Amino acid sequence: MGFENLSLWKSHRDQFPVTQNLIYLNHAAVAPLAKPAADAMAHLADDACRFGSLHYDTWLDAYEGLRVAAARLINAHRDEIAIVKNTSEGIATVALGLDWKPGHAVVAFREEFPANYYPWLRLADKGVDVRWLSIHDGLDVIDRAAQGARLLAISHVNYLTGHRVDLQAIGEICHRRDCLYFVDAIQGLGAYPIDVRAARIHALAADGHKWLLGPEGCGILYVHKELQNELVPVEFGWTNVAAYADYASRDMTLRPDAGRYECGTLNTIGIFGLRASIHYLNQTGIHNITPAVDALATQIAASVTAKGYVLSTPRTPANGSGIVSFRKAGLDSRLIVKTLRGAGIITAPRQGWVRTSPHFYISPEEVARMIDLIP
Repeated sequence: MGFENLSLWKSHRDQFPVTQNLIYLNHAAVAPLAKPAADAMAHLADDACRFGSLHYDTWLDAYEGLRVAAARLINAHRDEIAIVKNTSEGIATVALGLDWKPGHAVVAFREEFPANYYPWLRLADKGVDVRWLSIHDGLDVIDRAAQGARLLAISHVNYLTGHRVDLQAIGEICHRRDCLYFVDAIQGLGAYPIDVRAARIHALAADGHKWLLGPEGCGILYVHKELQNELVPVEFGWTNVAAYADYASRDMTLRPDAGRYECGTLNTIGIFGLRASIHYLNQTGIHNITPAVDALATQIAASVTAKGYVLSTPRTPANGSGIVSFRKAGLDSRLIVKTLRGAGIITAPRQGWVRTSPHFYISPEEVARMIDLIP
């Protein structure tokens, strides 16, 4: 790890005004807005207040800019990016948009956040064989389960433990088994690299309000070009169709790109913010951000372990992420989180664990302060 990664936070501190008020270690929940995102949203709000939709052409530019920036972030094409309101909508679009038949099979994982659990569970009502695995199962187990399956759905990073899966290895399995591959990327995208081409991912969804440092209510859905004709829109409105700009048209031919999954008016102010935050991350470089996040999370893991806490999952260079959850017998995680909050340090209580999730602009000294305050 180079010195520039260890001190990355110093050169970006001014882009995070939250640091003037809090030590924010809760990016796995709702992150503070990066200044570029907040400024972009404030600009749009002021412009809309003063001029209404007079500058609508700049709104269209923002929509396009978000698609291009998101595509760059995951090594996709802008034609494969749809703008959605959240990760759940993206997952539901995939889960409900495929033509499932009795006897089809899907591989899903028990430890998932509900957004990436319920949609697959509901497929059982259609006669689909839902093959439940653990995220800790080996690649050989995943390989066997994927045989004959139509789709495998997994999170890049687990929301509770921070366990990060090997996207490329699972993608190789899905490719060999002729199985569609869906990734819930919300807990990794913005902190860890994702290359949809290299990992052979068919579809991916992520909201902007966590590691992407953008607003709530605006996210992205990636759908590989070759999957788009197989995946039908489950919500249908005026903007799903190619002729959506012609209000008199009744031609229901779908848009020729992932815009076919956009149903109606978009969250314009959110798009201004998310475009700016992803552009900022692209400029900073995920290859620079990842080692900085890794270093902070490893610092937390080592320090809490030294104080007698146990980790929710063993941390290794291969599976570590920006999320570290820990607890100690006899201590209430909620009280620890409350104590830290009183000192201006923001973490989260999750299912009996203290969950921490620092982003790259946090300093090692701030992490050390949090460690000093836990009993």
